[in-house]
Amino acid sequence: MKKILWFFVALLGAACFCYLALQNGEKVSAIYLVVSAICIYVIGYRIYGRFIAFKVIGLDKNRATPAKIENDGQNFVPTNKIVLFSHQFAAIAGAGPLVGPVLAAQMGYLPSMIWILVGGVLAGAVHDFLVLFISMRRKGRSLGEMIKDEMGGFTGGVAMLAIFGIMIIIIAILAMVVVKSLANSPWGLFTIAMTIPIAIFMGIYMRFIRPGRVGEASIIGFILLLLSIHYGHDVSLNPTLAHFFTFDQPTLAFMIMGYGFISSLLPVWFFLAPRDYLATFLKMGVIVVMAFAILFVAPDFLMPKINYQYLDGTGPVFAGSIFPFLFITIACGAISGFHALISSGTSPKMLENEEHALFVGYGAMLAESGVAIMALICACILHPGIYFAVNSSSALIGTDLVHAAKVISEWGFLVTPEEITQLTKDIGEQTILSRTGGAPTFALGVTLILHKIFGGVEFMGFWYHFAILFEALFILTAVDAGTRTSKFMIQDILGNVYKPLGNIHNVWAGLLATIISVSCWGYFLYQGAIDPNGGIYTLWPLFGVSNQMLAGMSLLLVSAILAKMGKKKFLWVTLVPAIFVLIATLYGGIQKILPYEEGAKIQNTVSHVATAQMNKKAIEKLEDEIASIKSQKQQSSQEDQIKFEKQIQEKEQQISNLSHSWFGNVLDAVLCIFFMLTTLLVIVSCIGICIGKIKIPLKESPYVDLNSLNAKQV
Repeated sequence: MKKILWFFVALLGAACFCYLALQNGEKVSAIYLVVSAICIYVIGYRIYGRFIAFKVIGLDKNRATPAKIENDGQNFVPTNKIVLFSHQFAAIAGAGPLVGPVLAAQMGYLPSMIWILVGGVLAGAVHDFLVLFISMRRKGRSLGEMIKDEMGGFTGGVAMLAIFGIMIIIIAILAMVVVKSLANSPWGLFTIAMTIPIAIFMGIYMRFIRPGRVGEASIIGFILLLLSIHYGHDVSLNPTLAHFFTFDQPTLAFMIMGYGFISSLLPVWFFLAPRDYLATFLKMGVIVVMAFAILFVAPDFLMPKINYQYLDGTGPVFAGSIFPFLFITIACGAISGFHALISSGTSPKMLENEEHALFVGYGAMLAESGVAIMALICACILHPGIYFAVNSSSALIGTDLVHAAKVISEWGFLVTPEEITQLTKDIGEQTILSRTGGAPTFALGVTLILHKIFGGVEFMGFWYHFAILFEALFILTAVDAGTRTSKFMIQDILGNVYKPLGNIHNVWAGLLATIISVSCWGYFLYQGAIDPNGGIYTLWPLFGVSNQMLAGMSLLLVSAILAKMGKKKFLWVTLVPAIFVLIATLYGGIQKILPYEEGAKIQNTVSHVATAQMNKKAIEKLEDEIASIKSQKQQSSQEDQIKFEKQIQEKEQQISNLSHSWFGNVLDAVLCIFFMLTTLLVIVSCIGICIGKIKIPLKESPYVDLNSLNAKQV
């Protein structure tokens, strides 16, 4: 009976998947995508996940985990598997599953759908699960440390520096999405600010007031969240209160830096774990509600199956052709190197039992892939004109409604200023133009679905800001965990210079590492906040390339360890996704460092080197113009001198902006080259280990029987 049941689940998923792929011209309901995704995830977890867990690596429920052995109450804390799943899911499901699919929707829904579903099950979930496993078997060691131990000191040392650089870019881009969605939005900022005291209250409640009562704390926290959304509307309508929660992007960037610094220093039980659980409680609830709402409302896709005019890379939302940049743009929803940093950071130090690794590692990634599917649906059920109004930068469409509508209509997606104005008014915002970053688009999709079931047009503002809360919780929990993980990485690096700085139990060493971490990612965040192209357009492709390179390196590390464990017959499990990811990312990385070429519009847009060269030429031209204006100013009347002075100031500001862009692109190009060289070094080491030319002993921790440990502790 079970086999018959699984056969019908597979048949249903295949039928829906094929219908989405083969339809031609007629309207398609989002129901088919929800059903096919659920079927594929269930089959992937039940069959492929368990195959890897018990056939490939052999999880042992009687083997003590680092959390049980160390148990220091600070970083090593045995944690309920539901709570740890919540932490893992909340930490990995940051901006990636929301932003990537939204940006990729400019090419149509079909390419994104295939990569999210296939990549999530066969690549991303495998990657997260196996990195969590190898870290758990090595006292929760970080990814860089494990590469150093298992692939050689030189390879590991270079990889640690590269991983830190990638981590910094990832945290910056995650934080930037929050900044983009909360800028000049008092309702959104008030709601997000309230989650901090709510999470602290939950941590105290579960540890001291009602120990272990996770359900009670979650219900109380959820009610408080709803109240914060409700009163956030009142705050936005009160001019005095709204003033205290209205900030521009650069100011919010500094606030996020302060938040990341403080949250990474607090004990995991006090803030990080309860906030993650609260966030996951909300996130999983929203995903389930959205799935049922889509089945009930049955919205149609308004975005075409394949948007052929942008497959070549000329799209206004992100630059780059479908291969490799679609597979780079959709990172976290399919496979993400950032997850390896979480799976070798906080999570392996909190696993209560080895067998929980399947649920926490493989399961959390499938849940995140489901979020990416929901984000894709939210983007594709929007009117394409609205989609491009929200996701195109002001540099392309301007800030005037009439002009923006005209530009977008000329692209072939008819939209009127009145349509944009009405939607803006319905959701209680000041503008929706150029709200790049994915979060506002997802929130609009959620609003358009849920308001048809709950509350009507009058509740659109509530649902929009509910979705913004939902997304910001996703992202801030990833910033929390990412900053904490990067702190450990910095201590790993500093420990090689001065050993006491590598002690994760040393408060002052941890403080220094946190300052370095926040300063580094804060720089990229601030640059994105003042970027006239919106930050996302410039930084997201670099994020995708570096992030996927890290995923490839992580899979190569696991492959080397499997070979050492005598599991060479199972190497295909990790090498197949590794090869695909590395081909895509190295090809994309090469395109990002190509020099300027006359007439090569796409190459010049994608390449950091070409962009830096164009910036340099533009600066030189502006400097010549300023010199010419100064010459005219000397021979002009006093009235004309004022006019010329104003022109000089405007051009000097343009030079300042271009100088920032030039430096940022040069830095991005240097980092990209360094990441590619590191990846090639890891590839060579992996091949050498797998064929037996490089012999480095397996560094797995000694076996400790869980029952014996429990008896000893009693």
